[in-house]
Amino acid sequence: MSSPIVSRRALLGAALLLPVAACARTETSSAPPTATAAAKTTTTAVAAEADHPRLVELERQFDARLGVFALATGTGATIVHRADESFAFCSTFKALATAAVLQRNPLSHLDTVVTYTEADLMKSSFITRDHVATGMTLRDLCDAAVRYSDGTAGNLLVRDLGGPERLTEYTRTLGDSVTRMDRVEPLITEATPGDPRDTTTPRALGANFQKLVLGDALPEDKRAFLRDLLERSLTGAQRIRAGLPQDWTVANKTGTGDYGTLNDIAITWPPASAPLVIAIMSSKTTKDAPYDQALLARTAEYIAATLV
Repeated sequence: MSSPIVSRRALLGAALLLPVAACARTETSSAPPTATAAAKTTTTAVAAEADHPRLVELERQFDARLGVFALATGTGATIVHRADESFAFCSTFKALATAAVLQRNPLSHLDTVVTYTEADLMKSSFITRDHVATGMTLRDLCDAAVRYSDGTAGNLLVRDLGGPERLTEYTRTLGDSVTRMDRVEPLITEATPGDPRDTTTPRALGANFQKLVLGDALPEDKRAFLRDLLERSLTGAQRIRAGLPQDWTVANKTGTGDYGTLNDIAITWPPASAPLVIAIMSSKTTKDAPYDQALLARTAEYIAATLV
């Protein structure tokens, strides 16, 4: 059953009140698989690359368009469903903006104090509205943007980069030829179907997170800083995290916009296997459509059951 219609602000505000369980990081073995494990891997890969009627069923159940890209990094098995269709990325950009600020500067740059005014605030300025008089360091702005999805914090990170086009340029250095940022908050949350501005695809965004969190797109110290923020995110308890076993470690960034737009991009660590990349994006046809976070949770549940 679909959840009741709630406002974007109410959705984000409620998410900040939900506790997030601490998860221990788990290292996986690099030893070659046994014959039994190899057979299981082959079977899993075939199943994962087939059609996914369960995802079609979820689209019908929630009256939504669902985009999925999931990758089991240990086996190479994938789940793809509308993985190359465009979706509004909404607040998921804040993880990319943080990564771009980290990449362009020494870590000491995070101690820079950024000032702003009341005019920079918006409904989603959960943290920044309390620091107008003093400003905030870039370190604290990264925290507010990634963990709380503070809109002003995200905009100030983009300002530090030099504007939306600089963030687009940064994604190109990651090998992403799809993602484009044209505006800042709150305009990016319009998420109008068919509007190419401020969009990406599940495959592109998932690949970016894989390179940033698991790869070498960032030096080790900067990668650790970003991963820590993503693991302690407070806005996704009812999305990917809700569909995974509680003993999995999850590092994620959410996005929310009009037209029922709900996104969640994550790197997840099962306790006994290699990490999974999970990118789930969704939208609906009417501007005031209800937000159904269960759609993302059930999609994540299906991904975990299929790939692990």
